[in-house]
Amino acid sequence: MPFFTPRSAAEPRHIATLSPLFLALLALLVMLASAQAAPGPRRGGLTLRGSAGTAQVEAVQLATDIGVDVSGPTARTVVTQAFRNTSTNWVEGTYVYPLPEDAAVDGMKLVVGSRVIVADIRERAAAKRAYEAARAAGQSAALTTQERPNIFTNAVANIGPGETVLVQITYQQTIPVSGETRMLRLPLVVAPRYNPTPASVAAVSLDGVVEAARDPVPDRARISPPVLDPSISRSTNPVAVTVRLRAGFDVGAVRSATHAISVTETSPEARTITLANGVAPADRDLELTWAPVPGRMPGLGLFRETVAGRTYLLAAVNPPAIEADTASRPARDVIFVIDNSGSMSGASMRQAKAGLLAGLGRLTPQDRFNVIRFDDTWDALHPVPVPATPDALAEAERFVAALEARGGTEMLAPLKAALADPHAEDGRVRQVVFLTDGAVGDEEQIFAAIHANLGRSRLFMVGIGSAPNGHLMRHAAGIGRGSFTEIRDLAQVGERTRALYEKLESPAVTDLTATFSVPGVEVTPGALPDLYRGEPLVFAARLPRTAEGTVTVAGRVGGRTWSRTLPLAEADAGAGISKVWARSRIGETETTRLTGRLGADAADATILALALEHGLTTRLTALVAIDATPRRAPGTPLVAADLPLNLPAGWDFARVFGTDRPDDAPADEKAARIVPISADGAAVDLPQTGAGILAELSLGLLLALLGLLLGAGHRSGGRRTGEI
Repeated sequence: MPFFTPRSAAEPRHIATLSPLFLALLALLVMLASAQAAPGPRRGGLTLRGSAGTAQVEAVQLATDIGVDVSGPTARTVVTQAFRNTSTNWVEGTYVYPLPEDAAVDGMKLVVGSRVIVADIRERAAAKRAYEAARAAGQSAALTTQERPNIFTNAVANIGPGETVLVQITYQQTIPVSGETRMLRLPLVVAPRYNPTPASVAAVSLDGVVEAARDPVPDRARISPPVLDPSISRSTNPVAVTVRLRAGFDVGAVRSATHAISVTETSPEARTITLANGVAPADRDLELTWAPVPGRMPGLGLFRETVAGRTYLLAAVNPPAIEADTASRPARDVIFVIDNSGSMSGASMRQAKAGLLAGLGRLTPQDRFNVIRFDDTWDALHPVPVPATPDALAEAERFVAALEARGGTEMLAPLKAALADPHAEDGRVRQVVFLTDGAVGDEEQIFAAIHANLGRSRLFMVGIGSAPNGHLMRHAAGIGRGSFTEIRDLAQVGERTRALYEKLESPAVTDLTATFSVPGVEVTPGALPDLYRGEPLVFAARLPRTAEGTVTVAGRVGGRTWSRTLPLAEADAGAGISKVWARSRIGETETTRLTGRLGADAADATILALALEHGLTTRLTALVAIDATPRRAPGTPLVAADLPLNLPAGWDFARVFGTDRPDDAPADEKAARIVPISADGAAVDLPQTGAGILAELSLGLLLALLGLLLGAGHRSGGRRTGEI
């Protein structure tokens, strides 16, 4: 159940009345703080420890509510984060959180008491300067920045003693389709990233100039928030989720492989989905899938939105399915790459092994294959691909079975080895299947390596575990002209690997084009990708005026030419399509920058112009909300704290981080970096300290029920609660 319902554009924006559910949340956080106030070692919140003999100071706590409205091919999501200051100090809270990698983030509001401050989109450096000035002046302020397309940071300044503030983020995204299945994925946790260190040897140019070694992850500090050790602290940051599904067709089953859900049918085409337990810890991504009633497969087509006199179009077209002819199927070289680094320990390693073994089992004697494994080292089963004989496959199965998860995640070298093609002219289909959680911070050099080394290979990424790095996986598969498959649970291995390997064995749809009968149309992506079995062609376009004319989609399937023409006037109405178009164009421009096809300055200029025009948060822009009235008195200290994240479900803390702790740290604390900020904004180093848990999440359910009862009482008494 959302904390707030968005207010209409016509309503005042500077005042908000607290809703009953917000009162329940506030009561929950107050009771949690009270429960943690007892003397002795603390395990219930992020704390700041000063010099010897001084008392610990509790920092902010966090709760999150997510409301999603799915309308056909798109979804509009509102993420509301509640920051509660349980201390007697003025606090700045910083929280790193995930969003879908294709999210068009276009709005943010800061709620302080009865005041609602709506954010502006600005160039990133300007937004940061405005935020820092407001922080120093004692004004309430919030700053939303993008660290990666799927990692964002919220900073909230000047949270008063005992105060709760809300930050509300809004974004638009498309709904992926595979066969008959639609999927909504809500990332809930940022998995710890392995960040390769810079080269130990500096570069020397031909003229003798020594250049410092380039850091492959220059922003490593910004994507490495503190993480709770689950052996010491239970999960924190409770999340409530409500999805209002309007599918546009009669809905069959709605399922989640990641969470227990409650589904309420509101009409044949509509469902309301919530978490069965009301809230869940933010330790794994939420995945929802739905499909039409059997035998009633909807036709995919066109959707449009008109903004500022221009028409934006979203197209989703299914090419005809052509089954592979086993007798005439070309011989293949299939290179399997499996990540056995420490982050893959436990369930993730079992899933990856099962997925790889399923692929080995589908090879035929005419195929060749190899297996490469990597952690912070790598090796290949064979120097070059070998025929898939029974003996060779048995040897590969023993090799895979013996793998153990350990070490770091040095992905670049094994990726290049897998793409190296010793038989480039032999006419075989060459496919690379890469199984990993993608928990690395050097995505840009991975993308550049794929572009430089792909050749005739096709790269198929398989995301493993409870929180795979979707930005890396989808973008790598896109550059690699392959596809991305997610396996979040061992029970999914059979179904999803079967679908993946059927794609590899079926003809691809190639040479795709979209031709409009009207001039001046801007299509994204500009070069349409190859498609595989069960995948629709999805693209967005901006037309210079109201939709008219036709669009013809054409391509080749299994050696045959295929085309389909759609009248633009028959496009259904859609919402948020202009944001989807702009976000796709920004992502396409980022790819041209990373692969060197467009200069960095030209790419940045294009991205900045698109982001400011459409109000989107990007690498170059940020959302900033500032209350005009100072609240913290001059000279009053401001304490800053990074809120800790949960370890993704199934991860082994010791294998990822090691078991060493500072000698002077209490046994029940996990180190986290916390820096107090003085009134003039200067940082003061203090010893590192620990983070713990929230109290039992079930308490939240009881208080939420209390909030609903209060709401019923308000309505029966003739009073209305306000909305944002």
